[in-house]
Amino acid sequence: MGALCNAERCDSGRMNVKANEAKSAQGADAVSILTEWGNTLNSYFRALPVRYAGAPPLILEAVQYSLMAGGKRLRPALVLECWRACAGDGEVAPAALASAAAMELVHTFSLVHDDLPAMDDDDLRRGRPTNHKVYGEATAILAGDAMVTMAFELLAADCPPGLVAALVKELAAASGPSGMIGGQVLDMDAAHPPANLDELRNLHRMKTGALLTASCRMGALAAGADGTKLASLDHFGRHLGLAFQIVDDLLDETGTAEQLGKATQKDVAKGKMTYPRLIGMEASRREAEKNLAAAIEAIHDFGATARGLRELARFVVARNV
Repeated sequence: MGALCNAERCDSGRMNVKANEAKSAQGADAVSILTEWGNTLNSYFRALPVRYAGAPPLILEAVQYSLMAGGKRLRPALVLECWRACAGDGEVAPAALASAAAMELVHTFSLVHDDLPAMDDDDLRRGRPTNHKVYGEATAILAGDAMVTMAFELLAADCPPGLVAALVKELAAASGPSGMIGGQVLDMDAAHPPANLDELRNLHRMKTGALLTASCRMGALAAGADGTKLASLDHFGRHLGLAFQIVDDLLDETGTAEQLGKATQKDVAKGKMTYPRLIGMEASRREAEKNLAAAIEAIHDFGATARGLRELARFVVARNV
């Protein structure tokens, strides 16, 4: 995939929005925040095929099928809200927007590959057939591969040179063998499931929490945050990531396929260890609330600029999807 031309960079730059067009106004709820940032990302993603005009149409169609399938857009929203918490009002920085897009591309790649027969073997994702059910396994694998390479190309092309290395390092570490991919390996190891809470926390820290934490860190880095702010957002992301996975485990027990847009109770059927299975439903809910409180406490010193982050954190624990 070739480098971007200057005109294409300009097209991307024009998609940056002013703060009053995609910001978390005082009192705005999490759904509004997610919708606003989601609309910003959707505009960015709809322009992606222009960057890859020489690519086979089939691969771009398969990428767009999963990339534009909806979803909460939580990770890119965290990137952009963390950027705002550090940078304040003003035009959204190209580095923040590229980081948000790159994060969603990597997250979507992981879903496409997780759904494959060799992994979780799912037929439904976000309320419609999974990528491999529509395009076949080979094209789904290649679409996921393409999304990874596109993510890093966006960072290299759209971010200031002084930020590229740090942002690439964050995303690569969070998605690699010590992060999301490593967590998936642990999750698939049916012969050695987590035996205690510490092992389960470590699995979720890698599989789910790593990308959520990196989203917060990348937003801070895009804003040029100092070490103190970066550390606070790191703690926020770590606790939020754990709370997110605990709630996911609870929803897998209590939700329906229609409600969640994917199959439910598959983890239990496969003998995977989950929070409810290990410590029970009520204890799991308390653990989620405890991590929510810790996440909110971590960003106390940000004051009003982190209002959107607090809304998103509460949404993560209160959600039913």
